[in-house]
Parts: sequence; structure tokens; C-alpha cells
Amino acid sequence: MSLDQEHPVPAPSGPRSGALPVRSGAGAVPVAGRGGWTVRHPGPWTHRDLAANGARFHIAELGEGPMVLLVHGWPQYWWAWRHQMTALAAAGYRAVAVDLRGMGGSDRTPRGYDPTNLALDITGVIRSLGEHSAHLVGHDTGGSLGFVAAVMRPSVIRSLTVVSAAHPRHLRRALLRDRRQMAAYDHVLGFQRPWIPERRLVAEDGELVGRYLAEWTGPNPLGAEAEANYRQAIQIPSTAHCSIEPYRWLIRSMARPDGIQFARRMKKPVTAPTLHVQGAADPVLLARTALGAGEFVAAPYRWRLLPGVGHFPHEEVPEQFSAELLAWIGEHK
Repeated sequence: MSLDQEHPVPAPSGPRSGALPVRSGAGAVPVAGRGGWTVRHPGPWTHRDLAANGARFHIAELGEGPMVLLVHGWPQYWWAWRHQMTALAAAGYRAVAVDLRGMGGSDRTPRGYDPTNLALDITGVIRSLGEHSAHLVGHDTGGSLGFVAAVMRPSVIRSLTVVSAAHPRHLRRALLRDRRQMAAYDHVLGFQRPWIPERRLVAEDGELVGRYLAEWTGPNPLGAEAEANYRQAIQIPSTAHCSIEPYRWLIRSMARPDGIQFARRMKKPVTAPTLHVQGAADPVLLARTALGAGEFVAAPYRWRLLPGVGHFPHEEVPEQFSAELLAWIGEHK
């Protein structure tokens, strides 16, 4: 579904391709979503729509120089990277934060939520922005997709930064063998039911999302503004359904041929220099699940475990995280 309308409409019957870029400056009137709310928050950045991989994607961009593509996780959208966008632009980079398929201001397509297609979304956005390659930064789902993108399109990924995410093979193994990680993924297991999860996510103005954010954060809370924004974002029509489809694929594909084939494909090593950032207090993706991804990286690999930090390092300790990120991509220009 496109948010480029004054009033929300039901999700489209098929993917929309060939959409022309639409630019709105930081001071422009934002495009309204449900209840007049918008994901196009004003600021120093510029908003744009572009076509890639058969769908329309919303991006926010700021700065000039080598491109850094920032990919959010669940239940967030591009705004999660607001701190890093300004830090990157000030350091001489072109910071681009994209909304994943099915979330934020991007299209809600009826299919296409498997990791292979979502990774092609990411590399397609890089190419649609006129770049041959970019530094890729991904959190949560975006981090897992970063590993996939680096395997599928190695020439497009200049460096990779993975935050609060495990290599897909490690995550698969943990969900099959590690009871503690299975328990930590209780919400994902709950997403496997039809329709009920969607209704729970939007009930009481997204109260469940607010509860998840509070439970998954370390001692540094995200703040009332962030909670309000993410609770509103999940209520945009079709978001609750589309945003959890990747998790449904994750669990349901484990015994299917497509899931087994994907796991085999991910044996191929990542050739991009990789920074792996993990909060030691993350209750969702356990540090022991994320640990060891370097075995799949045939390039410089750095593991950074942040004490007292939960699932959202880029928002809980933005200055510390931005410093780590800038140092890493500065080494691999």
C-alpha cells in the first residue's frame, strides 16, 4: 500500500513497479497515513520514493559522499536511524535510511517477504540510487538481510555492519536446538497463528508494540516519542500483517525445500568487511546466538559486545554506536 494519498486505502492486489521518484523537502507538508499520521518526519533529511525490485520504497537521505544504506528492524522504520543519519552526514557520507517492504512508507505487496527477495530489495535500492556499491548497516531483520545481501550481491556491499542479528545459519540452528533462544523468540512463534497476531498488534493503539519496546530495551529507554511513533507505525493499514510475514517464512520454511536450500546457499562466505554489534543485555537475540558469525566471513570481522545494552544499540546508546560505525566504515572506504 502506498502512503502517497490523503487517506489510507486497502493494500493493493499486486506489487507496484515503475513508480517515479517523488521528492519532498524537509519543510514540506508530510504525506498522511492513518489518522493524519505520517512516517515522513520533518528534519534535515529529504524524503523520496523510488522503484526497485518490483515495488516502491520510501527513503530518507542526508549528506553527500560515499553512501551508507541503513536498514531497520522490527517493529521500527527508517526513523530509527535518525541519530546515525546526522552523524554520518556530518562525517562526509551520504546517509540513506530505507523502509523495508511492508513497513513504514514503502509498498505493502501481497508476497515477496522471503529473505532472498528482501535482500534483493536492498541491493535494488542501492542501484536505483545510482550507486554501484554502498556500506550496508542493518538492525534485527535488517541485519540478517545484510548477511544475505552480502552473499547474493557481494560486489554491491562495500562493508557490512550487523546489529542485534545473527547469521541466518546460526539463527536457524539456535531455533532448532537452543531452548533459551526459542523462549526469547516467543513473540515470533506467536506470529505463526493466522490473523490473531495482527489484531493483537494494532489493539489499544499498538499497546503490545509499546510493551515489546520496553521489555527489549536495556537501562537506557527509547523515550516517549519513539514509543509513540512505533506504536503509530504498526497501525498503518496492512503493516501488522506484512511486517511479520518474514518471521512466518523463517519458522514455516525450516522443513520446506525452499528453507533448506536457502540455508545451504548461506554457507557461502561473506566477502565484505563485517562489524557485528550486539547488546549484552539483549533479551530477544541472545548474544550466544549472534556470536561466531565470523566463521562465515572471509574478510576482516570485528565483534563488539556492548555491556548493559538491549536490542536497540543505535537508539539506546546512539553516540557510542555512531562512533563504532564511523570508525568501521572509515577503515573500509
